[in-house]
Amino acid sequence: MARAPIKPITLKELAAMLELSQSTVSRTINGEATAHRIAEETQQRILHAAALNGYVANTMARGLRQKRTYTIGVIVPEISEGYSTTVISGIEDELLKDGFFYIVVSHRHREDLLEGYPRMMLARSVEGIIAVDSPMNEDLPVPLVSISGHDRREGVINIELDHDKAADLALAHLKSLGHKQIAFIKGQAFSSDTVLRWQAIEQAARSLQIEIDDRLVVQLQSPEPGPGPGQEVTRHLLQTKYPFTAIFAFNDVSAIGAISALREAGLRVPKDISVLGFDDIMAASMHHPPLTTIHQPLRSMGQVAASTLLALIRNEIPHPRPETITVYPRLVVRESTGHCTPQSEPVGDACEMLSEQASD
Repeated sequence: MARAPIKPITLKELAAMLELSQSTVSRTINGEATAHRIAEETQQRILHAAALNGYVANTMARGLRQKRTYTIGVIVPEISEGYSTTVISGIEDELLKDGFFYIVVSHRHREDLLEGYPRMMLARSVEGIIAVDSPMNEDLPVPLVSISGHDRREGVINIELDHDKAADLALAHLKSLGHKQIAFIKGQAFSSDTVLRWQAIEQAARSLQIEIDDRLVVQLQSPEPGPGPGQEVTRHLLQTKYPFTAIFAFNDVSAIGAISALREAGLRVPKDISVLGFDDIMAASMHHPPLTTIHQPLRSMGQVAASTLLALIRNEIPHPRPETITVYPRLVVRESTGHCTPQSEPVGDACEMLSEQASD
């Protein structure tokens, strides 16, 4: 026997249940809580009760009255565990507070999709767009916020990491452990961060008097989002037979791939080779060994991007508007990096063997 549909709760009933005024409940659900200084705790209580009791706001009617859609578009390279999903979760945090919806699309680095998706979103009347590590080459009639896109155009606000600080933290850490022969895994050519991050690494290496051996620099090639590309280039590094005692990878997934390739070769991390990642995705702390990495505040970057875009939509940011909002990294030391100290045993320690090769 079919169950009778549950009658949706009304605004009046929801307000009575929470012992709040209907205007407070309405303003919170309709994304006007901040303007009316409604406490964060009250907002969360209202939203939780509304979801729990099946309250459905008449958003379509509100949008028609105000000629608004309360929808933004989010463009990412791919939707996979790690970078993009963490950024999206931060975007969602902010949009939920203001009653906005969002459309997410992934372009997989295809030029036709990079061009077509913004047009598709505009056809659906989005009020703004957040581009995550995705170049936007056309001027858009709606506000645009770019995360790690380095989009230097008038009207675009970029949310960017301080890559100089990140490179200093990473290389200073490896140097403090005695590593001089460091292999580097650069990002794919299509990533917006690749060039800037490599320039920062070169500058940090000069400052710290670390010599970069071009023979120990490899670049990720495959667009595959998993650890496969990192595993592939690390195998190449090992095949060249050039000595190195540490790897600094472009991101955590490529660092995890590097560790897999090192294990295939019978090498231990960090006893034989240290590995340092970048991003501090959730998997970094759960990997074996837990990954030493540069923490990029991805969730915060999503939150800042969303709050900035909403402020642009409401015309709350005065001119001249900032071109860049900088966020800052920190080093998270776990168990994938260790001291490069030659051991007395002549066999089984790659650090010692590699150092001997370099001195020949």
